[in-house]
Amino acid sequence: MDFRRYWLAALVAGATAAVAIVQPGLGASAAEQYVPQLGDIMNATQVRHQKLFFAGRARNWQLAAYETRLLRGNLRDAAVLYSGIPITSVTTLAERLQAVDDAIEAKDAKRFAKAFGELTTGCNQCHQSLDRPYIVMKQPSDQPFGNQQFTPPGER
Repeated sequence: MDFRRYWLAALVAGATAAVAIVQPGLGASAAEQYVPQLGDIMNATQVRHQKLFFAGRARNWQLAAYETRLLRGNLRDAAVLYSGIPITSVTTLAERLQAVDDAIEAKDAKRFAKAFGELTTGCNQCHQSLDRPYIVMKQPSDQPFGNQQFTPPGER
């Protein structure tokens, strides 16, 4: 299966699962409801991390704020659904996300870059604390989202 077909299949499967969860009356008991795998939550988190970086670099503060909200939701889901994640890792990342939010609110690119770096360090510290030192996040080096505009409206 080529790369594009793989992602399309994953997107359709994810959309189908999400629809199945929210539709009432499907007969699934609470014990049978879909719970995303931790790896799937973390893959979504990685995408948010990348998009946050590109939005901040482009000084698209609205998009950056949106991505931090979604990133925070991913981390909350991971912490709630997977009890093996140390709460200190989650609270440390919450503090670092707040620093990113503060930089976004101030529309300060220099502060944003510093806070983003500290957030990334926090991600890696969490991976190490979970005995996953082979998962290493870094600042993105190239833009993988050819289908999204990151420059703010009015500057395009």
